Amino acid sequence: MEGSQKLSDNKYSGFIRTTKSKNSEIKSSEKIALIRKGNELFNSGKYETAKRIFITTGYSDGLTRMGDYYINNKNHLDALKMYWLAPAPNQFEKISEQTAMIISKWLNEEEKVHE
Repeated sequence: MEGSQKLSDNKYSGFIRTTKSKNSEIKSSEKIALIRKGNELFNSGKYETAKRIFITTGYSDGLTRMGDYYINNKNHLDALKMYWLAPAPNQFEKISEQTAMIISKWLNEEEKVHE
């Protein structure tokens, strides 16, 4: 891989590039092995590593489970991101509506303060 950097050499190595497109560069057998590893990691509580695998492979069920995990831990923004990537439209819509209601309430409270 001429001209490419090792991940550890990249100043952005802590960031995960996310996309809704499926990664076609991963062989089917490798993808299956990665998904199994991601599930093992998720089940053993290593959520962030599992998330990286689920994002890399585009594994919808794993991304949805990550979204559920984030919801249970009151991290709605990351949950929204996982549901968007999955895609899991029902869960995404539910959180979007709840978020919109909260923002609307905040705005109404702010207006009352300035009256």
